[in-house]
Amino acid sequence: MPGIGDMLGAEFIAATGGDMAVFGSPDRLAGVAGLAPVPPGSGKVSGNLRRPRRYSRRLLRMFYLSAQDAAMHCPISKAFYRRKRDEGRSHKQAILALARRLLNVLWALIRDGRTFDARLPGPAAAAA
Repeated sequence: MPGIGDMLGAEFIAATGGDMAVFGSPDRLAGVAGLAPVPPGSGKVSGNLRRPRRYSRRLLRMFYLSAQDAAMHCPISKAFYRRKRDEGRSHKQAILALARRLLNVLWALIRDGRTFDARLPGPAAAAA
């Protein structure tokens, strides 16, 4: 997968304990990694989200570094990053959005037992 090589892959396995069943869903993994925003208050005000206070800095660092690498080297991730920047997001916000997307892709790959295919879908795949 783009951005996740030997070192970051080993870091991911070490940080998660090698068992993805513990998390149950990609949203729970994103919450543990600090990539999912949480409501700050008691429930009276809604819509104001912030980074959680308690999260795995090890997982956040791993996904942040992988997103930075993918934004430079993978054409699909580079296009996603550029789209977020064109929407007006800062560099850090765009990288964190890409990190969350890479987390979802990694979860799907592990769940399905597949490997990453970097080819862009062609017109025949879009029409089907």
